[in-house]
Amino acid sequence: MARADISAAMILRLSLAASLAGAGAWTPAFAASPRPAPECRTSAARSDRIEALGQRGELILASGGRAILSGLRWPEEPDDDAAAASRLLVHRGQAVTLTARGDPDRWGRLRVEALIEGEATDIGAELVAAGYAAVDAGEGDVLCRPALLQLEQAARAEARGIWRRPRPATDDGISLRARYGRFVVAQGRLVGVGERSARTYLDFVRRGQDGLTVTVSKRTWRHLQERGLSAASLRGRLIRVRGVIDVGRGPSLDIASADMIEVLDEERAPRR
Repeated sequence: MARADISAAMILRLSLAASLAGAGAWTPAFAASPRPAPECRTSAARSDRIEALGQRGELILASGGRAILSGLRWPEEPDDDAAAASRLLVHRGQAVTLTARGDPDRWGRLRVEALIEGEATDIGAELVAAGYAAVDAGEGDVLCRPALLQLEQAARAEARGIWRRPRPATDDGISLRARYGRFVVAQGRLVGVGERSARTYLDFVRRGQDGLTVTVSKRTWRHLQERGLSAASLRGRLIRVRGVIDVGRGPSLDIASADMIEVLDEERAPRR
């Protein structure tokens, strides 16, 4: 697949915007937490080089370490994977400044922001802006780089890279089931919110219909409430969600990070 047509100047502006954004930055949906979460705390920056690329965007470094880019999800389709790898390997052998966030993942890889030295090019922001990767908080409670959502929005609006593919609708149970075990970004209007003692359910279809349900833990629901959202204010709103599809009674997402639930419209006035 050909490289997305984005000027170097645009990439530089977008990269700088994203690299300057931290855990306390503004997102399109709501204000983020005022203090950095543990997974967003940064370590001292260090210089290294990208020696090679492993599976699913794993950076193999000249120092012998391994890392993954913070805040993004590597594409799953083979041609998208190849396109993203081709774009990233343009930087192979170049000196990069790496800033690690939080602790290494379960495979011992650092989650990093990577800036090309001498260019101020943010590799992760570049991939997202070109449509080669989606934004994802991963296993963390917080998206440490919320400005990436704005870069993704621009790529999606212009159908760049992975966004040229149709996305499943939240009320299309058949399409959602076909993506079992895969990462999806979907949006639709919430028809119901069910608060329970341990978790809350966000329903995009009515009972008996085949569509998406999002499950959030008590802690994640509390984070949403701290941002001014409630069951009453969410019903009828246009919502974008992202995560890995599971299928039980119906297709579902279990979302750990409140940042992976975006409110896309204004609250509607109550009917009289």
